[in-house]
Amino acid sequence: MKIAMWSGPRNLSTAMMYSFGNRGDLRPWDEPFYAAYLDKTNLEHPMQAEILAQGPTDPQAVADQIAERGDGQFLKLMTFHMLDGFPMDWGQDCQHFHLIRHPARVIASYSQKRESPTLKDIGFAAHLDIYRRFPGPVVSSYDIRLDPRGMLEKLCNALGVDFDPAMLSWPKGPKPFDGVWAPHWYDAVHRSTGFATAEGPLPDLRGRDADLCAAALPAYEEMAKNKI
Repeated sequence: MKIAMWSGPRNLSTAMMYSFGNRGDLRPWDEPFYAAYLDKTNLEHPMQAEILAQGPTDPQAVADQIAERGDGQFLKLMTFHMLDGFPMDWGQDCQHFHLIRHPARVIASYSQKRESPTLKDIGFAAHLDIYRRFPGPVVSSYDIRLDPRGMLEKLCNALGVDFDPAMLSWPKGPKPFDGVWAPHWYDAVHRSTGFATAEGPLPDLRGRDADLCAAALPAYEEMAKNKI
């Protein structure tokens, strides 16, 4: 079993990594292509120097490590990290699923951590491309927070793996498999011991954020049509 979870940022992806990581039969790898993405784009991100130092910065080296580590992996993958030319053949050996969240919620959350996100930063168009290449179950973070056990049971069934009740909770605090960027991004999930309660109404976005949401919405809706 080698599971690849595709997500954009601020999607409940770290909580999902903690959930699957608490099973005991999977070794999480947190955003394996992040350093390679920053090395190739030269974009400024929080804790950039630390991320590049942790590496690896060669995308082929990442793909090779995924192959070498074999079964028992849980890969938490950011869709926008997969630049043109990055190897994707490693994905043929994985079971894929796709974690989605309404772009209004993503933008409102992301803007609290990094100013002025772009359409590429939130990864919806890239996600739709990856979904078409590697189809798999689509699950909504909203639905998971509404009914964690029910949705995780459905997801595990769709992936052909047994549901483990250990997926419903995890120890508070940092995890040994966290990426080096965790101090900037993971403060809320480090305080958690399980999935947060149901989300409220959609945020009311204005101006540039509203335009960004409108641009991301078609890709989100295309995948949401197939959610479990």
